[in-house]
Amino acid sequence: MSFVSNQCVKKLLFPRYAKKPYDTDVFQDNMDQSGVLLWVKAEPFIVGALQVPPPSKFSLHYLRKISTYVRTRATEGAYPRLYWSTWRHIACGKLQLAKDLAWLYFEIFDSLTVKTPEERLEWSEILSNCMSEDEVEKQRNQLSVDTLQFLLFLYIQQLNKVSLRTSLIGEEWPSPRNRSQSPDSTEKSSCHNKNWNDYSHQAFVCDHLSDLLELLLDPEQLTASFHSTHSSLVSREAVVALSFLIEGTVSRARKIYPLHELALWQPLHADSGFSRISKTFSFYKLEAWLRACLTGNPFGTSACLKSGKKLAWAHQVEGTTKRAKIACNTHVAPRMHRMVVMSQVYKQTLAKSSDTLVGAHVKIHRCNESFIYLLSPLRSVTIEKCRNSTFVLGPVQTALHVHSCDNIKVIAVCHRLSISSTTGCVFHVLTPTRPLILSGNQAVTFAPFHTHYPMLEDHMARTGLATVPNYWDKPMIVCRENCNASVFRLLPPCEFYVFIIPFEMEGDTTEIPGGLPSAYQKALGQREQKIQIWQKTVKEARLTKDQRKQFQVLVENKFYEWLINTGHRQQLDSLVPPAAGSKQAAG
Repeated sequence: MSFVSNQCVKKLLFPRYAKKPYDTDVFQDNMDQSGVLLWVKAEPFIVGALQVPPPSKFSLHYLRKISTYVRTRATEGAYPRLYWSTWRHIACGKLQLAKDLAWLYFEIFDSLTVKTPEERLEWSEILSNCMSEDEVEKQRNQLSVDTLQFLLFLYIQQLNKVSLRTSLIGEEWPSPRNRSQSPDSTEKSSCHNKNWNDYSHQAFVCDHLSDLLELLLDPEQLTASFHSTHSSLVSREAVVALSFLIEGTVSRARKIYPLHELALWQPLHADSGFSRISKTFSFYKLEAWLRACLTGNPFGTSACLKSGKKLAWAHQVEGTTKRAKIACNTHVAPRMHRMVVMSQVYKQTLAKSSDTLVGAHVKIHRCNESFIYLLSPLRSVTIEKCRNSTFVLGPVQTALHVHSCDNIKVIAVCHRLSISSTTGCVFHVLTPTRPLILSGNQAVTFAPFHTHYPMLEDHMARTGLATVPNYWDKPMIVCRENCNASVFRLLPPCEFYVFIIPFEMEGDTTEIPGGLPSAYQKALGQREQKIQIWQKTVKEARLTKDQRKQFQVLVENKFYEWLINTGHRQQLDSLVPPAAGSKQAAG
């Protein structure tokens, strides 16, 4: 495959950031000056920031009130762990959120916490055994999250807040610092690429660092107007919570440390403002140290596009690969920081199943008239600005988001599906959460998951995804405009067909995990019965040898016409392996 330089990919995906403010030389200069490098983590924004403007009650004003309130209810399941029942009371009773929306944010944050696949499978089993909504609620009441980290999570939902001033002047986070780092600042950037844009992540944290720190302060460290003073002290627990957003490294060590471990490291106490006597940090020293050390994410999207390696694909059509641009950072990034970015795949069938993809955040961008198979357990997937294509994905452990796509088909087992600004798209999914219909969608079709490959059940176990519960047919509309349920439909059983993955692989899965809903299984049975009747009719016709040949030619001609009219001929042609041959989708 011929690849254009990764710098071209970066200009294509993020034109306003075509020039890089965080080159390797700058990165090393910062290291030499301070010995410590900090950066904003990508995953809380890629997976955690919902791609929709947040509720107005998630403003700093209300979050500060919540921060004070939870500390006064420490014995009632509010602090340091926030239980679902307490958050439901706050969200529904005080913030006036709908219960489903309150649970949505609570569950999204819970999905970001570190849990073993076995723990996630156990939770799925508990829910599947519940016989009523009351039983489900009883089980949810036992769940809790870190209170301070949850407050930070709610605050970063402001990443996708729509600003009238921003819309008019074309700047995402207008400030002198931001203008100097982003040369093409006059070009607008939609909220949906901010989730993958590490410059937006860093700008957001830098521009709101004081607010983030004040949100974590104990009430007695704040003025009556909820602001810090020069003498305010930050607790160790607050800095531990801030590790949800920030991590880093020291000297030339290859190991990544959470923020609090670096801040508490004895040689850095003078810089970070930590006092061994009070076991707290000076607010102004800590903030100054963070600002001095924060730099670009070495494992973010921009770094991936700059130094990423190309991927080897097992199936591709010779002569049509020149436009494809694919980069990954798995050769340099730790497992939890893996990324794969794919753009401009055109009229190709591409397939991969290998350790390169395992646990990776994947972005698929501007692909057209293609069939893409990523048959490995994935961390998250974003499909953006694609047309007339089919995507078959391995289990997605966290979020699968589709934005600004037309006439695509997505087939996946995923923890969560969310869609925005799509037209005529079909989603065959198995998911333990309700699919999220965000803004700008038209003619959405949901259908049951309808395929399998030999390693699928093994991959599901590795990602903690079970076959039940399965809410593919219970989408949730999350948008302020056009909340009409007519924006989507469930695929009629008469239009349903199973999907065959055309590759040989090793593994034990031989059928669709969890089976099919009875109505769809019945439709397949009726269709199979018609085929058997047809075969019996042909057999009983007792055609001569010449008649059978003539009849076969007629059937093949009609089939060929159907392949052309439906566009399936391209899919079949693209499956012809290169001369060397390839037995499975690995590479």
